[in-house]
Amino acid sequence: MLNNIKLSNILFLDIETVSFCEHLKELPEKLQYHWARKAKSFLNDTNDVDSVYSERAAIFAEFGRIICISTGFFTSTHEELSFRVKSFFGHEEKSLLTDFSLLLQRLNKDNSYILCAHNGKEFDFPYIARRMLVNSVSLPEMLDIAGKKPWEVNHLDTMELWKFGDYKHYTSLDLLTQIFGIPSPKGDFDGSLVGRIYYQEKDLQKIVEYCQRDVVAIAQLFLKYRNEPLMVDSQIQIITP
Repeated sequence: MLNNIKLSNILFLDIETVSFCEHLKELPEKLQYHWARKAKSFLNDTNDVDSVYSERAAIFAEFGRIICISTGFFTSTHEELSFRVKSFFGHEEKSLLTDFSLLLQRLNKDNSYILCAHNGKEFDFPYIARRMLVNSVSLPEMLDIAGKKPWEVNHLDTMELWKFGDYKHYTSLDLLTQIFGIPSPKGDFDGSLVGRIYYQEKDLQKIVEYCQRDVVAIAQLFLKYRNEPLMVDSQIQIITP
């Protein structure tokens, strides 16, 4: 089935998120109250509500925000496959979400495009949709899945594909890159450090480059699922703003 999908009809993506504020005390009082209620489920003897906010808030769309969406798509020229990577990033979440929404609307005029991410169905896709609504950005059709039947939702998930129906099984992108011989996207840090790098080191560009490596890795993994050769560096192009 995967080999029947045109590679040029897939938009690969990955997002990076941070807590809405650096410190819990910066949130409005009512949101602090709601965080305290949510945090009860994963507090232990070694942490408190404040420290857990710094560690975990970014994964919840109600308490986090998106600082980067990296996308990638295949093109073919002279029978050679190439992969182009474009990122939407910045400190103004509404602006990057608006630009990303416009891209989806432009690409999907004939409803032929498919979104693909690793754990995208449980994280990236719903997170983007929720943050769009919070920021009053109209949902593009590709993310507006209300009322659609499962087979009408044009979403692929490389983690779900690896499960082969075993819904208890979670496999990280980093592990899959290792077993398939794909260059690791992690470099010198992983997703758990994004908040620190953003708020303390103030190095957004480093986060963007990390996000871009993830997108390339997802596309490489998808090629492996199709028993196709991996791309080499010369086939990958980063589109700069």
